Amino acid sequence: MTKQEKVRFVINTLYKLYPEIPIPLDHKDPYTLLIAVLMSAQSTDVRVNKITPLLFERADNPYDMVKLTVEEIREIIKPVGLSPMKSKGIHGLSQILIDKYNGEVPQTYEALEALPAVGHKTAAVVLSQAFGIPAFPVDTHIHRLMYRWNLTNGKNVVQTEKDAKRLFPEELWNDLHLQIIWYGRQYSPARGWDLDKDIITKTIGRQTVLDDYYKKHK
Repeated sequence: MTKQEKVRFVINTLYKLYPEIPIPLDHKDPYTLLIAVLMSAQSTDVRVNKITPLLFERADNPYDMVKLTVEEIREIIKPVGLSPMKSKGIHGLSQILIDKYNGEVPQTYEALEALPAVGHKTAAVVLSQAFGIPAFPVDTHIHRLMYRWNLTNGKNVVQTEKDAKRLFPEELWNDLHLQIIWYGRQYSPARGWDLDKDIITKTIGRQTVLDDYYKKHK
């Protein structure tokens, strides 16, 4: 297969498997999505979705959030991990949104990445999922699968994002990054991987990945 044939195979397979694409993190608006994505760093969506209702019951907008102390936020979100950093980030960015943006979440990478505890991936998720702006956030699933599929060299997430944006049509980015995440969780996990169920990797995968898999599962 040529690289373009591989890309078409990925797109077609993912759209057959996931014609409707659920958003992994529960939210109701750009602000609650921003907070949920920030909380998901080095945690799981399942854990975050259990904790955000408790936080949003107290404060689901920046004006109410700054009424809480950093310690109060930290106590609520402690189960998701990294709570000292995340609680300071949530309180700090909420104050900035009030001071600079009338309580609204900005819609540019530059403005989002200037907020406390908001990195490039978090900004990309918010732009894509909250505002429909084309973005290709790369998480561990996408980074792993793009390497397995021989669509990137796997050196780092920055390169993986560049390769994804170069290979896939821009109008599909917002759907595809979510479809790849769901596919990675369901069919191509880091652990407990069954290649027979992973039709994309089995069809177009990097030979060294396939060889390594078969060596481990002789």
